[in-house]
Amino acid sequence: MARDVVLLGPPGAGKGTHARILSERYRVPHIAAGDLLRSNIKEGTPLGKRAKSFVENGKLVPDQLVIEMIEKRLQDSDVAQGSLLDGFPRTVEQAKALDQMLSEKHRKVRIAVEFNTSEQKLIERLSGRQTCPNCGANYHVRNIPPKREGICDLCGTALTVRTDDRPDTIHERF
Repeated sequence: MARDVVLLGPPGAGKGTHARILSERYRVPHIAAGDLLRSNIKEGTPLGKRAKSFVENGKLVPDQLVIEMIEKRLQDSDVAQGSLLDGFPRTVEQAKALDQMLSEKHRKVRIAVEFNTSEQKLIERLSGRQTCPNCGANYHVRNIPPKREGICDLCGTALTVRTDDRPDTIHERF
């Protein structure tokens, strides 16, 4: 039986952190909508090219683009037994599309978990978040700092701040 789990909540609520833990423990692929968007943009896929300006400007990517990316990812063989969906669905249209995608595979969402926290806490988390562009490791300047400031512990690459984690775009994302 496929195990499809949806993790919902605003940016910085902890969806990705918990999804990584659950993914390792239960050996279920973690599909982060935001990471999927960024990788499509980085790879220059047709969907990534269409989504690029939205992400760079801190805007929500139109439902249809996100749905197409998720649908493509759900066709991969590693998710045949289920997935942890992080940040998808975000809208009613996306939820309906997910139900349709899964029902075509004789699957359904087994559980949905909503993460909530205060806007102030979310802003603190997002504004201090750093990411390794090489290996994808995540850090936070106060909560989970790297051993050497600005350098990834795992691969030694300089850490970056995501475009959508900059103060001017955080409020727009909410």
